[in-house]
Amino acid sequence: MRVLVTGGAGYIGSVTTRELINQGFDVVVFDNLSYGHRQALPKKASFVKADLLDKESIQKALIQEKIDSVVHFAGFIAVGESVKEPLKYIKNNLIGGFNLLEAMKECDVNKIIFSSSAAVYGDPKKVPIDEESELRPTSPYGETKLIFEKYLQWCHTAFGLRSICLRYFNAAGADMENDLGEDHDPETHLIPLVLKVALGQRENIQIFGTDYNTSDGTCIRDYVHIRDLAVAHVLALKRLGEATGYSYYNLGSSKGYSVREVIDLCGKVTGKDIKAVEVPRRAGDPPKLVASSEKIKKELGFKFKYSDLNEIIESAWAWHLKHPDGYK
Repeated sequence: MRVLVTGGAGYIGSVTTRELINQGFDVVVFDNLSYGHRQALPKKASFVKADLLDKESIQKALIQEKIDSVVHFAGFIAVGESVKEPLKYIKNNLIGGFNLLEAMKECDVNKIIFSSSAAVYGDPKKVPIDEESELRPTSPYGETKLIFEKYLQWCHTAFGLRSICLRYFNAAGADMENDLGEDHDPETHLIPLVLKVALGQRENIQIFGTDYNTSDGTCIRDYVHIRDLAVAHVLALKRLGEATGYSYYNLGSSKGYSVREVIDLCGKVTGKDIKAVEVPRRAGDPPKLVASSEKIKKELGFKFKYSDLNEIIESAWAWHLKHPDGYK
């Protein structure tokens, strides 16, 4: 199977690309490198530098590389930014995504794994969140993920597109075996930001809101190791080779940790004092997001292997110590 991985030079995309190659897939990475890193890609992966806003480049890659499946990561991911710049997210996440779907239809490529998000649930009425929970995103980012999911379902109804949406919670950690870690510019994720304080690269970490209805007043999130996410994508792709239809699965460890708990554990792992500063709430942040992942365990046989928070932070810290300036 020849797989096109959009956004394959990014954080989750690069680790999944390695896992696909290790599992015997031929991989072509399609990335404009606006946020990805060429250094994160293995030599065995073919690379196309192009943008999803250019539909002709997608068609060319699908045809010339003889692609039969797509794993779609390419998208902007910052919740706060999406609230401030919704048009940016509509353009990239939706128009780029629609170009991809149209090119796939025209080139007779009928299988796609979509990198979705827990953000489609918004502020859930019950926790843990299962796949049948109400979908009501609270940010443009979450809305773009949900809209694309819906159109995958419509495309299945209209012309038989096979798709699986993986709604994952907070990706974290590093793949030390392949020396791959988290390097965003700007960085918005909690764990790498806290570790930058430990490295002396930031003066403090901001806590956005301390008056939520949680155990310590700070937001609670579910963290998943990047290697576990990569394995889940491979399992989903193999399932698409066997079955038709449209499916969706949560990917979370089913354990929630508050912002303060994450900061404290980072301090213990690094042996550093982490200065935290309390600031007002950030728009679009639900108080508590914790997954139920029973469906993917039952239907795809998925098992979490690395997603203990201590192990996640230890792997991330090891990578940041080795790469204090990221891939630069």
